[in-house]
Amino acid sequence: MRTVTASARLRSPLPPTVIALGITSFFTDLGAEMIFPLLPMFVATLGANPAFIGLVEGLADAGASILKLAMGWAADKFAHKKPWVLFGYGLAAFVRPLVFFATAPWQVLAIRLTDRVGKGLRSTPRDVLLANAVSPEQSGRAFGFHRAMDHAGAVVGPIVASALLACGVPLRFVFASALVPGLCAVVAVLTVKERATARAAEERRATTTAGREDEPVPGSLKQYLAIICLFALGNSTDAFLLLRAHSIGISILSLPFVWSAFHVVKVVVAYFGGSWSDRLPRHRLVVAGWVTYALVYLGFAFAKQTWHIWGLFLVYGAHHGLCEPAEKAMVRDLAPGSALGRAFGLYNFSVGIMALPAGLLTGWLWQAWGPVVALGAGAATAGAATVALLAWGGAQRRVISSA
Repeated sequence: MRTVTASARLRSPLPPTVIALGITSFFTDLGAEMIFPLLPMFVATLGANPAFIGLVEGLADAGASILKLAMGWAADKFAHKKPWVLFGYGLAAFVRPLVFFATAPWQVLAIRLTDRVGKGLRSTPRDVLLANAVSPEQSGRAFGFHRAMDHAGAVVGPIVASALLACGVPLRFVFASALVPGLCAVVAVLTVKERATARAAEERRATTTAGREDEPVPGSLKQYLAIICLFALGNSTDAFLLLRAHSIGISILSLPFVWSAFHVVKVVVAYFGGSWSDRLPRHRLVVAGWVTYALVYLGFAFAKQTWHIWGLFLVYGAHHGLCEPAEKAMVRDLAPGSALGRAFGLYNFSVGIMALPAGLLTGWLWQAWGPVVALGAGAATAGAATVALLAWGGAQRRVISSA
């Protein structure tokens, strides 16, 4: 567990690597979110049912998670991370607009899987680049900035999509236009200076690992990741929330605006949440986020009016903002320097691999018993994970106090 010190309150500027990767994520999510809020309804028009939607998103994230795990090993073994990051972002940029040509649900599945291959290749090396670019006391702010930029792109993307639709642009052409921000993301990656980041990482590794290589992943990190898996089991794709919103009365033209407002909250809370996690015990922020998640899912289960949906999506944004920077910063805290790639690979794998059972479970419950049961099950799982994380945090404090 991290000990909060006065140095965590220092405010030095974020390095260029963090800024460049933040801009990359901005444009990547701008393009992705031009498509994602419209995809569940589009796939439904092609004949897919809720179970298939869960299969699409679950397989996409599970496939990416396997690559994330492998890339964690590669990130520890290979000095250069940037080529993997560049290829991953480039693959997604070029394959995502191919939804334009889809005429059957299986084609959308194939495109989503390829898109997530790009995510699987880039995510872990990118996280290592971010972690190596800053000191431990600044890691929460770095990850918070990155997530804020990611969510900022997700704010703009749905607005662009809605504007194009309002101007009479056909839906398929909206999908195709996502190529433009994808190319901008690739250009931003090209500006990353890996040499300075690698030099800083080597200096930090020399002081933190005493020259040792291939250190094992500590048990405390494995326990933390097991709890992450429990939470992820109930954290199914947000496509179900969009489907729920549409069924209650949010029009397809309004859905991108709801999605955009949701991401506005994520931008603000992620940036401040990252800074808060450098001052407060990180696991407490994660607990707050998971409690928020459980309450929001219960709200979606029993929502009746469209204004309920708007309010719930706004609160749901706070969950992401609180959790995402703190979760990754905790991985950075718990991992030895020589195992940083494996640690982030395991984290990304743990989150992603559970997407398939989570998506299938929610889709099956939705189809068999309806949205109230399906979303209620997600809330219950989040509650169980919250209790487990509180117990883990208490045990870690006892270990530190007895040391």
